[in-house]
Amino acid sequence: MIPFILCLILFLIGLYGIITQKNLIKIILGLAIMEYSVNLFLIMIGYIDGGTAPIFSEKFHISSYVDPLPQAMILTAIVIGLATTALLLAMAIRLYRKYGSFDIRKINSLKG
Repeated sequence: MIPFILCLILFLIGLYGIITQKNLIKIILGLAIMEYSVNLFLIMIGYIDGGTAPIFSEKFHISSYVDPLPQAMILTAIVIGLATTALLLAMAIRLYRKYGSFDIRKINSLKG
């Protein structure tokens, strides 16, 4: 139960970073922290204590298997999250080149 609570705390840290920060880079880092906490949570759901790999054989009869589906889905989510983070960082760099600041308040005031 404690690892699930730690995932929630990690998620809340990322959410706090998104809500309170005015710097684009810090907001992107908060989003990445939230994403990794969700990935960790989903990996922990698929884990079974004392479970083995789901390899079926007539020689061995094992009653508890670790579910491989969350692991496969999280690998896909990591790739998508990396692409999203790269896109957000590229957009932040373009905004910095245009406005000269990562601060959202300055970018909002420079409309036009």
